[in-house]
Amino acid sequence: MTEEPTPEAPENPEGEEPVKQRKNGLYPGVSDELAANMQSGWADTELHDLEPVEQAPHTARRRAALSARFPGDRLVIPAGNLRTRSNDTDYGFRASTEYAYLTGDQTEDGVLVLEPEAGGGHTATLYLLPRSNRENGEFWLDGQGELWVGRRLSLTEAEKRLGLAAKDVRELADELKAASGPVRIVRGHDAALEAALADKITGERDEELRVFLSEQRLVKDEFEIGQLQAAVDSTARGFEDVVKVLDKAQATSERYIEGTFFLRARVEGNDVGYGSICAAGPHATTLHWVRNDGPVRSGDLLLLDAGVETTTLYTADVTRTLPVNGTYSPLQRKIYEAVYEAQEAGIAAVRPGAKYRDFHDAAQHVLATRLVEWGLVEGPVERVLELGLQRRWTMHGTGHMLGMDVHDCAVARTETYVDGTLEPGMCLTVEPGLYFQPDDLTVPEEYRGIGVRIEDDILVTEDGNRVLSAALPRTADDVEAWMARLTA
Repeated sequence: MTEEPTPEAPENPEGEEPVKQRKNGLYPGVSDELAANMQSGWADTELHDLEPVEQAPHTARRRAALSARFPGDRLVIPAGNLRTRSNDTDYGFRASTEYAYLTGDQTEDGVLVLEPEAGGGHTATLYLLPRSNRENGEFWLDGQGELWVGRRLSLTEAEKRLGLAAKDVRELADELKAASGPVRIVRGHDAALEAALADKITGERDEELRVFLSEQRLVKDEFEIGQLQAAVDSTARGFEDVVKVLDKAQATSERYIEGTFFLRARVEGNDVGYGSICAAGPHATTLHWVRNDGPVRSGDLLLLDAGVETTTLYTADVTRTLPVNGTYSPLQRKIYEAVYEAQEAGIAAVRPGAKYRDFHDAAQHVLATRLVEWGLVEGPVERVLELGLQRRWTMHGTGHMLGMDVHDCAVARTETYVDGTLEPGMCLTVEPGLYFQPDDLTVPEEYRGIGVRIEDDILVTEDGNRVLSAALPRTADDVEAWMARLTA
């Protein structure tokens, strides 16, 4: 990796003439001649035929709803900034969900501001870094200049692309400091901007903004549903990719599985939507096993929980538990089929008008029943459920909302989310599981180290639901047949 430019002047061997400095002194070590040379001879690359992003009509509608909710308040929604990974290298940037949802933009340092109008409503302005300045040398001497990190849109180009007025973000802090009236900001993304507004904002008011934006995403529009389906379809292809290379994973580790799926995510999307769980053998009993550094052995199960994130930042979230050698053992099949039965009951409970908790309750009832039948917990089933005794092996909730965040709408109020009612356009996962820890002495030895989860992405429709991930097989017989075809 090329080292970033330094503003310090280079050392000069004894006896040589010192390097001539620029007269403005901004960049020591750069001669006037080189500076003048770099200022000229560049073609005009302004793009004049840009089309608006596909989601522009939807982002405009979302901003209108936000404006109506907070009349008279100045609303500030930052994209966020680059975060240091190590020394002078940064993590790959991912814009804040709230910002991308309202703008369609994904660039670092961007800020959406909704300025209240005297007659009601708001004027929306997008504050962005403009193109690198060719006059002062920033485009080639600054580590974030265009010749180092790539071309940015000009403000004019951004306006055409996003359907919003655009201004230079470097002017924003001073503008906000000088402005009067109530301000709300989405916190946690831009510490410098929060500091500049410290005397104008309160935690309670800002949390109301954050909660509203979370609840606004509970029901997906047609663009979002299309993006989620595209994410799921790419994810299904990624699962096929993994099955085809299980022999190579056995010769290496779970990382081969992780890398294989990641390739599909990068080719067809932006990234993975979350750290892939590629848990083989007893690692499948660790709910969020993302180290992915363990062995992959024939005879064990592979719990693969992964999702492609689209270029517009919508993610799938799918899990399959696969026999590494292509065939479930009798005990593996028994446990798998119990989880499948629980998932079927959960999916059947997803419909408009149903309580959000219904699908979880339906799945847990099935799992508790099987645990009692197997003699692992003392019945009756109603007692087990009342005391939550099944949770030793079921562990987690049966699903969550899905969208731009894998656990979408996470700060919505309890009464609108987990105690709420399902509506058409909501998208959620149904993902029951059974996990028998390797050191669990309350179960027979042959159960220990087996973990099974089956997870699908479900859209609530007008008359029921649609399984977005139906292209991937779910029954034990279908999984075995699918794996056999892919590895033939």
